[in-house]
Amino acid sequence: MEFIDAKLLITAVKYEQYPSKDLPEIALVGRSNVGKSSLINCITNRKNLARTSSTPGKTATINFYEIGGKFRIVDLPGYGYAKVSKNEKEKWAGMIENYLAKRENLVQVIQLVDARHKPTNDDKMMFDWIKTYNYEPFVVATKLDKLKKSQIEANLTAIYEELELGEDSVLVPFSSETREGRDAVLELIEYVLEDDRATDEQQTNL
Repeated sequence: MEFIDAKLLITAVKYEQYPSKDLPEIALVGRSNVGKSSLINCITNRKNLARTSSTPGKTATINFYEIGGKFRIVDLPGYGYAKVSKNEKEKWAGMIENYLAKRENLVQVIQLVDARHKPTNDDKMMFDWIKTYNYEPFVVATKLDKLKKSQIEANLTAIYEELELGEDSVLVPFSSETREGRDAVLELIEYVLEDDRATDEQQTNL
């Protein structure tokens, strides 16, 4: 899968601003500065489609990216950034929960974690939420290029154990710099969309 036509469709802060439900959506969740924008740019082969920032907590909106008129990637606000007010944190948490709980055309949630560190309590809470709503546990460990080769296996094992990943879980080591893991993420997206199409066909034939 290669993305030719990818664009930022709309930026929203509340439900009423979401685009129509005519396309399946795949949401990206993760801590502030985990690399969601960099992942979007990498997999779409676009340098500046999603704006990146070295300042954590910069994305305070829900960004809908439409891909080839066939599906959307939804970048949710980063969670867990300490240097914002309690009210701001609660507002972001509400935006995330509102989207994840109510969006009918949401077909998958992909969680990003930083490969350099063990998952935080916020990461674990989000992972539990994903499982509670019966989404398949797909996790992408970002910033792999920041690790020494000797550190990679131990760090990935720590992520696997801290999140209590099982046999049905997917953990993709990823680097937007080296593009390692890009093909695996694209295959994951294709799998999700094919599964969604098959489900729609089954429901149509009932």
